[in-house]
Amino acid sequence: DIERATEMARRMVCEFGMSQLGPLTYGKKDQEIFLGREIAQHRDYSEATAIKIDQEVRRFVDEGYARAKGCLVDGRETLIAIAEALLERETLDSEEVKTIIGGGKLPPVKPPSSPTAPAEADVQKVLKPEPGRAPGLQPGPSPA
Repeated sequence: DIERATEMARRMVCEFGMSQLGPLTYGKKDQEIFLGREIAQHRDYSEATAIKIDQEVRRFVDEGYARAKGCLVDGRETLIAIAEALLERETLDSEEVKTIIGGGKLPPVKPPSSPTAPAEADVQKVLKPEPGRAPGLQPGPSPA
């Protein structure tokens, strides 16, 4: 998500020193005493540095976006195959995903079978009950 990507890029630049600005931290953080309050950040750098920080953050986010888009474009057929398999099966295990990524085909989905399918005679008893009996009721032991 874009918000998390931007937050991570800003941390990479301001906290971790992972940008072309060098191994420096920008902005001193103070934590509030009360729970539920956000961490306050004090700006201890110039407006020119703030512009450079914003440019670096933008560069990280743009590069990440281009890389993610490239992965999706390059793997479009695989992505479509996975989406189609999910529509057919609803879930995929790791082996099925590996098969699809490797270019293989999944076996056809077996229709669900009922191990206790009612016999035709039982179905007929429900559909056409004996006179005086409610549908679906079977004779039981007589009370003693």
